[in-house]
Parts: sequence; structure tokens; C-alpha cells
Amino acid sequence: QVQLVESGGGLVQAGGSLRLSCAASGRIFSIDAMGWYRQAPGKQRELVATITSDGSTNYADSVKGRFTISRDNAKNTVYLQMNSLKPEDTAVYYCNADLTIVVMFTRTRDDYWGQGTQVTVSS
Repeated sequence: QVQLVESGGGLVQAGGSLRLSCAASGRIFSIDAMGWYRQAPGKQRELVATITSDGSTNYADSVKGRFTISRDNAKNTVYLQMNSLKPEDTAVYYCNADLTIVVMFTRTRDDYWGQGTQVTVSS
């Protein structure tokens, strides 16, 4: 019922920038929060940044001051502006949404994930 599609990943040199986008579509009633997570080879998936419906943001210590999360409510889209990229930022980045859908007149709140987009930072 819900799809999250990420875009904007790619290869960039250390110190460069990338902007990730994630668009949610489907039978969405409301979106409570959206965020970005990442997973590097051999490591667990970790929180990068989140943003709630009221605009409150949260960042991992490793990206504070370099990454900025934002949203466009009209488009059900969340963005992640990544500046001053480092090789250790290399990972698959996943979009996450905490939202409510409508199925047969019933509201259901759940957590959804995108397929991920690769970010590679070279040195």
C-alpha cells in the first residue's frame, strides 16, 4: 500500500556534497515522521537523521553540522542534504517513514522502508 522511493545517491569525492530525496506514495492518511538511516558493509543499520510532522529534527552525532534533513509535506517527500562528505559516510542510505494508511476504511499506523540508495565517498 505504501512505496518509498529514494534517489540522489552516487559517487562523490571527499569534501563534496549530495542531496538525497525520498518520496512516499500510496494510501497514506498521514505521515508522523520520516528519516534517513544508513548501513555500511559489516555494520548494523544506524540512524542518520529524522524529522517529525511538526518539524522537529534529530541527528546522529557523526553527521551534525554537515547533514541537514528537511521535508516537503505537499509532496510527501523528505530530503537529506549532505555536505563535507567523508569516506566513512559511504553506505547504503535508507528512507524510513512512520505513517498511517487506510485499508478498507481502517486506519493502520506502521513503519515503512525504501530499498536504499548507494552513497560512495572516495578519498
